Amino acid sequence: MIQVVCIKQVADTETRVRVAADGRNLDPTGVTWVANPYDEIALEQALRIREQQGSGEVVAVSVGGPGVQTTLRNALAMGADRAIHLKTERIAPDPLSVACALAEELRGAGAELVWFGKQAVDDDQAQVGPMVAERLDLPCVTMVASFTLEGGRVTAEREVEGGREVVEVALPAVLTAEKGLAEPRYASLKGIMAAKRKPIEEKPARLGEPALEVVALELPPPRGAGKVVGQGVEAVSELVRLLREEARAI
Repeated sequence: MIQVVCIKQVADTETRVRVAADGRNLDPTGVTWVANPYDEIALEQALRIREQQGSGEVVAVSVGGPGVQTTLRNALAMGADRAIHLKTERIAPDPLSVACALAEELRGAGAELVWFGKQAVDDDQAQVGPMVAERLDLPCVTMVASFTLEGGRVTAEREVEGGREVVEVALPAVLTAEKGLAEPRYASLKGIMAAKRKPIEEKPARLGEPALEVVALELPPPRGAGKVVGQGVEAVSELVRLLREEARAI
């Protein structure tokens, strides 16, 4: 079985980001770049399937500039068999452009399972996986929280508001991983050494025409100082007034 895991390189969530001088991009200075955490969960699940079956191939794919190679090497160190780097100088903010590039690469690749994280932690759009599925005319199950594979069919439980629903689809299919599906492993020293010998194929990314343009970026305003309105039951009426008139929370 061939499985493809699409991985996005994102800024570490603990990195203090700044808006670049152009007001439309993030300043990359001092930013720590990592694999999207949800994509690592997807990679772990793909590796477990290969291990359970005793055979198969896991391919990591990422779109981006030269720095993406570091993220792909880490995927190889975790256990992916090979990687594909779809090179582009600048990632378009439009998820459709990225989906076009990935779908173009995956079409005809023979993958039975295509994995994504449920969303990227930088933009939270959660669109690329379903868009790739649509362009490849494949069934798609999003936010997969548990998963079984048997006889060429996938049974997945997905998170929905107020509970979970069970979905069954035939392979090939596109799945997006929810937190809790699998705990990503750490790359072992043996895996890190082996990753140096595994191939990363470089190809130009065939991004589609963007349908989305970022006009401006700005950080949220600093949070104002709190205030003490009083003590005991005597302060309740004043607190309610402030919540209604100043905070407009009620």
